[in-house]
Amino acid sequence: MTGTARTMRTQLAAGGPAAWRSVDLVTIAILGVALGVAFWGWDLLLYPAVSAALNTVFPPLASLTLGVWVLPAVVGGLVVRRPGAALLCEIVAATVEALLGNQWGLNVMISGTLQALGVEIILAVFLWRGFRVWVAMLAGTLSAALELCCWEWWVYQGEYTLGMKLVALGCAVVSCIAISGLGGWALVRAMAATGALNAFPAGREHLARRG
Repeated sequence: MTGTARTMRTQLAAGGPAAWRSVDLVTIAILGVALGVAFWGWDLLLYPAVSAALNTVFPPLASLTLGVWVLPAVVGGLVVRRPGAALLCEIVAATVEALLGNQWGLNVMISGTLQALGVEIILAVFLWRGFRVWVAMLAGTLSAALELCCWEWWVYQGEYTLGMKLVALGCAVVSCIAISGLGGWALVRAMAATGALNAFPAGREHLARRG
């Protein structure tokens, strides 16, 4: 069983990383739309209160919410396991979020791209073969770094001191490790347990663990 599980963890997606299938595209679209709608609900119902509370304590703490928005990239990358899967899933989610309405407008497309690039880079480093939980956590870490250092420091946190920016970066990293890294990995495992991912390596890994 150990040997089988190891094989499942390290195998490529069917046909190799570049061999996109119709089921891959459909799954990415479904995940992106579902998470985009979830973003909209989060933006409307929860984020304002959570952000206001964190800002009251110390403004950089608001970056503890970032991990929510990185979930599509991590989940899409872990499920489909092909170059561009994380980026495509994140862009679909950001597009849905923008169309439904949010306080940042089309800026979410820029944020989504940067966040997804962090995931894509980490998965590429492992040649789309490494999908353990710590890889998902690394992906979240790089996503947070790109989002904060390349975008939020200059667009939303321009008045912060360097110390405040570094605190915000640390909070973003913690959030992305916990919510998008650990949370995204757990979500993929939960979906695999339902049988919904049997056409993907994550589903076959679940079957191997059960066997």
